[in-house]
Parts: sequence; structure tokens; C-alpha cells
Amino acid sequence: MLEEIKKCASFIQERIEGFVPEVGIILGTGLGAFAEQIEAKYILDYHDIPGFPVSTVEGHKGRLIFGLVEGRKVVAMQGRFHYYEGYAMSQVTFPVRVMKLLGIQYLFVSNASGGINTSFSVGDLMIITDHINLMPNPLIGKNMAELGPRFPDMHNCYDKALRDKATAIAAERGIKLQYGVYVGGTGPTFETQAEYRYFKAIGGDAAGMSTVPEVIVARHMSIPVFGVSVITNCGLSDEIGDHEDVQRQGAKAGKNMGLLFTEMIKNL
Repeated sequence: MLEEIKKCASFIQERIEGFVPEVGIILGTGLGAFAEQIEAKYILDYHDIPGFPVSTVEGHKGRLIFGLVEGRKVVAMQGRFHYYEGYAMSQVTFPVRVMKLLGIQYLFVSNASGGINTSFSVGDLMIITDHINLMPNPLIGKNMAELGPRFPDMHNCYDKALRDKATAIAAERGIKLQYGVYVGGTGPTFETQAEYRYFKAIGGDAAGMSTVPEVIVARHMSIPVFGVSVITNCGLSDEIGDHEDVQRQGAKAGKNMGLLFTEMIKNL
């Protein structure tokens, strides 16, 4: 796997002509519009990159965008990969490994999620303070010691300094923020109300089907992480959600998320 990661990174490096991104960005369901704010220099479709998985979920365009945000070099994944698509965890997290070899020093992750905390409303932005992993751990198997330790610590998994920066920026810009713990499950079914009650009981504030594997792998490689969940439905209500509604709500709230990401990248 390490050789595949290196081979993929080398392939990409040849096509981006010495461009070294400082920030990696993973855009979740309905949040791909942020890519339009990037002054694109190079765009690579996933299916053109050897060894790269391909997005199969509606709302995930499936391309890497290398460019500038407020003069800072970034690479954005417009579409991610999920365990429920049938990918192994090594494939789900493959792009994060590759982005590390391309030079990223920070990882920004976003997702659409169901609200568990009853004080949250649809459209809220939740800064992820921690997570609870209910998926297979992506580090199971032989450790790639060249990239990180066998037993990486997950304290401060979502970097406190970055969270504090987000809080200050949101206060200046008038962006409402929530804070909480993200529960990552396998999907692809939306959670039952009993499951939402269980997630609440174990300390969760929002639930989704992504993010946690990428964050674990990023921390394995000592990359500071900043994470945001867009609350696209309230799981403990009697309303029935669907994927189309998640995309719609994500797109609405994505404007504030994009502003927050832009200001944070500018001020790194």
C-alpha cells in the first residue's frame, strides 16, 4: 500500500509542476461549491489518477483541485469516499495519505450530518471537538511506520488552536457556530430514532457516515485537523429525511462554511 501511495503521489506531482499545497480540504455532501472559490491551477479527475478510488455518490463530483485560496496553496477533494460504497478503509483514506506526500500541513474536513443535540437547528455549522468511531479503524493491519506510529494518540484530534481561530473568525463575521462530538457510523442507512437516542446517550451531538477514518489517518501522520459538520436534519424529530434534502441543506449552509474556511486558510 505504501508503494501505491508513493506511486500515486509521484503521478500527481508530475502533473502539477512543482505546486506544493499547504492545506488539504475534503468537501462533503452538498458542500462542493466551495471549490468554486478556489483559484484553480490544476484539476485532476479521480478516474484519471492511477490507484485512486472513484466517487459513486450523488453530490460528489470526483476531482482534485489544486489552487489558491487568499494566496495560500490548497488541494481540495471535491467528493470523498465512504466505507458504505464498498471501499476498504485503506481506499477510503488513500487520498489523505497521498495529500500528505504532496506536502499538506493541515487538513480541513467537512460533512453533512444529522443533528443529535436538541439545541441544534437545520443549517447550523458544528465545529467538531471530538469524535466517536463506530466504523472499522482504518489503521487495522500492518502499520506503515514510515508514515506514523503503531499506536497513535487521538487526544486533541481536532486541533484546539484551529478551533479557537474559527471561534474568533466567526465572532468577527457574525457566523453562528455550534460545537460538539461527531459520531461516525458505516451507513448507508440513515439512523433509526433508537440509534439517535443511543448516540445521544454515549455523548454524540451529530452523526454521519464519513470523516472519522480520514481524521484518524491524518492524526496517524501528525497532520493538524479542523472539522465542520453542517447539520442537515434533526435525527430525533419525526421528519423523514432523504439524500436529496441533505444535499439541499448542505448547499445552503455551505456558504457560511466556505466563508469560515476561506478566512481560516487566509489566517493560518
